[in-house]
Amino acid sequence: MKQGFVKVRAAAPEVGLAAQELLWKQIGLSPDAPEGWTQPVVWAADMTGQGPFGQIIGSPELARALDEVCGRGGWQPLGSCGNIPIRFPNLPPADDRGWHIDLNVMTEDGGWAVSGRSTTLLLLILFSEVGPDDAPTRIRVGSQRDALPALGDGTYDHVSAGQLVETASAERPLAHATGLPGEVYVVHPLTVHAAQEHLGSRPRFMAQAPVFLSAPLDPAADTPLARAVRE
Repeated sequence: MKQGFVKVRAAAPEVGLAAQELLWKQIGLSPDAPEGWTQPVVWAADMTGQGPFGQIIGSPELARALDEVCGRGGWQPLGSCGNIPIRFPNLPPADDRGWHIDLNVMTEDGGWAVSGRSTTLLLLILFSEVGPDDAPTRIRVGSQRDALPALGDGTYDHVSAGQLVETASAERPLAHATGLPGEVYVVHPLTVHAAQEHLGSRPRFMAQAPVFLSAPLDPAADTPLARAVRE
């Protein structure tokens, strides 16, 4: 977790592809009819955690990785894969490619905000093969160590937090969330990341699923998740 993320083979590629097939049906489009791909991003979702989605989020491999990162008992089991943005090629890109960290704490009024004392971490779940040209999520390696002092003790809206962490992490090297269907990136809640333009030819299917921590992130704790913001 020192880099701000770890990559896990959570399921066989055919499981990820089975989930992708269900998502095509959900959005009413076809992999064989690109003339219907008219939007750069189409949103789908898994809210049940059933079938191939459940095989991925409930896999022993992913559970072991989360135990290693958060400590045994440090995370709560997922109920679903959540929101799934599907990015399509050969179109003007969506205006959603700014550097940010995801909303990670609930506010008193039931909304969400960004804080250094995160109550979630992030999973990026691949349902398609993602190569360098297929709009892989960009990750600033080690940027969680910049985000914590940039945020301090404050609580911020998404835009304000993004401005702070983008500036603080500007010198970090880049990694890209590439891989095979069924692979999962376990991303530190303070790792700075961003979408990017799709330059390939095949749609990219990827879930953005929050995992609730059993307690807010404590930078002084003795877990890889906490040590990642200190070392």
